[in-house]
Amino acid sequence: MRTTEIATGRSFAVVIDHGEEFFPTLEEFCAENNIRAGYVPTFVGGFHSARLVGSCEPLKHPEKPLWEEIEVETLEALGGGTLAWDTENDRLAPHIHVSAGLKAQAADGRTSHLLGAKVQFVMELIVVEILAPALTRPRMPSLYDVPLLTFGERN
Repeated sequence: MRTTEIATGRSFAVVIDHGEEFFPTLEEFCAENNIRAGYVPTFVGGFHSARLVGSCEPLKHPEKPLWEEIEVETLEALGGGTLAWDTENDRLAPHIHVSAGLKAQAADGRTSHLLGAKVQFVMELIVVEILAPALTRPRMPSLYDVPLLTFGERN
């Protein structure tokens, strides 16, 4: 286990509007407000389409990360995650998970890592800035190159 005390800064209500792409809009918001670390305790709304980590095939190696994706459409979604800085690429590195019901399939659910999504109607987020420590997300070669959250000095 790794832990750290955090110092929070500003809190924002963010609305991503119909037709906007989730991650580019979130990244634009963070850039405009100079947010390099934070968390999204919750978001609710709809997605026209979303790309999630997943597979319809049996997993050959369940202990390894899955890099495949599925696309689903017309969803009601609830999610959250963390915002860290990717120092290698000098950009925001969101880690967002979502639980979503497929409206056209009796709200049958999907839960996974969100890779991308287009908003349908509205997506309402709360974003809380973390001032300290710096949150970064370097890739860990010893763990299949998965980017993991780390705490440290701000670059």
